Amino acid sequence: MILRINGEEKSFSEEITTVEKLLDVLGIKPQRAAVEINRNIVSPELFEHTRLHDNDRVEIVSFVGGG
Repeated sequence: MILRINGEEKSFSEEITTVEKLLDVLGIKPQRAAVEINRNIVSPELFEHTRLHDNDRVEIVSFVGGG
């Protein structure tokens, strides 16, 4: 599967079926992420149900705590 993530094309050997799976593979905690697919914002409650397709454009912003 090929996805364009934050403007960079990435190829995955395994099928990445959902946003939740993608975040897991990338090591990003879902509760600390905002995700947009093909210019549509995905609500965090829908990460586990939102399907990804070959050539989707995904933008991910992850929030980092600090002081």
